[in-house]
Amino acid sequence: MPYETLLLEVEEAIATITLNRPQVLNALNAQLFTDLDAAITTLSSNAEIRAIILTGAGEKAFAAGADISELAQTDATTGETLALRGQAVFTHIETCGKPVIAAINGFALGGGCELALACTLRLASETARIGQPEVKLGLLPGYGGSQRLPRLIGPSAALKLLLTGDMIPAPEALRLGLVDDIHPPANLLPAALALAKKIAAQAPLAVQACLEAVHQGADLPLNKALALEAHLFGRLSATEDKKEGTAAFLAKRPPTWTGR
Repeated sequence: MPYETLLLEVEEAIATITLNRPQVLNALNAQLFTDLDAAITTLSSNAEIRAIILTGAGEKAFAAGADISELAQTDATTGETLALRGQAVFTHIETCGKPVIAAINGFALGGGCELALACTLRLASETARIGQPEVKLGLLPGYGGSQRLPRLIGPSAALKLLLTGDMIPAPEALRLGLVDDIHPPANLLPAALALAKKIAAQAPLAVQACLEAVHQGADLPLNKALALEAHLFGRLSATEDKKEGTAAFLAKRPPTWTGR
């Protein structure tokens, strides 16, 4: 289906979502949130889609942040509503059951950084610049950045970015663990596609269970997280894919996954 602010392409088992507002550096406005939420809903319910790539149109930006003209009009009530909406969409991305790879092709600032943080993995162009500059607007991150960033890189490193509003280059983001790898601009999307295909070649129910174990287990005490892991292991043990995977290994042949 067509979207006002996105492009959606599917190649075999890989879907690529491109934020398509290059004239404003792919700034996140209300329509983009609506389109992104709808696209994730469509893809998450499609069993043939094994991985999703998320990137921005043009060479300058992944997403330069929220639409400042919208932020300027908010008050206490509408500001909280805006934040809750953004959080809901980004949590939907984080918990959609598919691995989502952010291909950060330029600026990822404010809401753009928060969008990348909600993804499963993050690859960045060597020219990418990443940051949470909300303090410079008299705000703090509203779409999950104050919570996901310290969980990813630690409280001290996160607070340095949050309190200064600094933008950091891709090599520094890699050093901090904010991104998983960096690539020359021309190689970014091919690298993201290669990673997506590698994940898509694995057993889909096992991939989904790994995502579930990490996302849910992170907020649990260790004993309950281990119980969750055991439950998921048992659930997978009864699947056709587990029978196929073990049989293929013993027979020294490639497995054929059915997702059952």
